[in-house]
Amino acid sequence: MIDLIDRWDDARSAVQQVVEDAAHVVALDQVQLLAPIGRPGKIMAMGLNYADHVAEAGLEIPKHQVWFCKQPNTVHPPYAPIQIPKASKSVDYEVELVLIVGKRGRHLSRADAPDHIFGYCVGNDVTARDWQMRTPQWVLGKSFDSHGPFGPWITTSDEIGDPHRLGIRSIVNDEVRQNSNTRELIFDVFDQVTYLSQAMTLEPGDIVFSGTPGGIGAAMKPPVFLKAGDRVRCEIDELGALDAVFENEA
Repeated sequence: MIDLIDRWDDARSAVQQVVEDAAHVVALDQVQLLAPIGRPGKIMAMGLNYADHVAEAGLEIPKHQVWFCKQPNTVHPPYAPIQIPKASKSVDYEVELVLIVGKRGRHLSRADAPDHIFGYCVGNDVTARDWQMRTPQWVLGKSFDSHGPFGPWITTSDEIGDPHRLGIRSIVNDEVRQNSNTRELIFDVFDQVTYLSQAMTLEPGDIVFSGTPGGIGAAMKPPVFLKAGDRVRCEIDELGALDAVFENEA
């Protein structure tokens, strides 16, 4: 998939022909979807990027973008069961708009950023809160196996237009927990791409989780964390939904 993204300008017309050929249409319930990109080069994730989430965390609006990384072992199919690890008692959900980098770039301007985004999908930044909060560094709490599902497919940027107008929700066992809109992002996706590119070369197929709105389980009173059998649906308008049951690690 990364090769296709890298060659998209040349491959677009051929892909469109396949899509329009009814002979290639397969019913969604007849296939098992995998993660759109199996082994991204980088998985970057933004923290504290919706005001209501910042408020529920008892923090102030950040002056600078807050970044951490998730590891490649977190990549997971959109509908497959997600592990509650033996080592954590505080597993939580975070619905997020995910962007897929389409072109190699460094030191990008904001005007450059849209042209470097291949497309968008839905992500769940699953988090082991107890591990996340043990130290100032969040990486371990964000990087348990299966804790980075995204998909269910990639919607290309030209199909979305403005990504800052999309309803975003998470639903746990039929209860709406998060309900916001991407217009509420503190640092929008173009700001994010611009900022990241000052520090690192962005490559085709890199993944960026753009932040979660308020409504996480850790902020409920008392906190409510996920248990085996819970079903979490993460959905974003025009992009589809992730839908998975959580199960205890074997």
